[in-house]
Amino acid sequence: MADQKLLDRFNRPLLLKLVVIAVMMFGFGYALVPVYKQICEALGVNVLTQKDGSVVMDKNTQVDKTRTVTVEFDGNAQGPWRFRPVIASMKVHPGELSTAMFEVVNTQNRTVDAQAIPSYAPQSATPFFKKVECFCFKQQTLKPHEARQMPVVFFVDAGLPKEVQTITLSYSFFEVPGLDKAASNEGIKAAR
Repeated sequence: MADQKLLDRFNRPLLLKLVVIAVMMFGFGYALVPVYKQICEALGVNVLTQKDGSVVMDKNTQVDKTRTVTVEFDGNAQGPWRFRPVIASMKVHPGELSTAMFEVVNTQNRTVDAQAIPSYAPQSATPFFKKVECFCFKQQTLKPHEARQMPVVFFVDAGLPKEVQTITLSYSFFEVPGLDKAASNEGIKAAR
């Protein structure tokens, strides 16, 4: 019993110290956000909004404004549709995010699945042409007589060799072979 009283006498102050430390750590973490914001504003570092509430938009420092690359677009249709780029070419600065649109029209009275396959010229430009978003990333299902505009969001890497001044992005649009959906649905209904 005496040993227990001795342990209680030492454990209570230790418990009290641990609780105080935990409360101080929570308070420090809670106060860190406004303190960090004040320090950043005072030093002018990582400031996203100005005092008037307007947003500061920094320039993309990875864009090479001293250089222009012409990107040409081409579309080849292999199937029951019309497929073409909306514009034939555009001039971009390396590192600059750009968007090009392609248009496809299903000329059939049936739904078709299709996939676009890209190719680049010159071939040496391939690793420097970076697509962020592209209709070629997945199959496209086109309803009868449906027309659709599809975007390609891209940038040309600033590491593109200086001698390459024109890149051609060409897509071949193929029908994906498989069962006709209408026939497939009829087969499922008949099986029930």
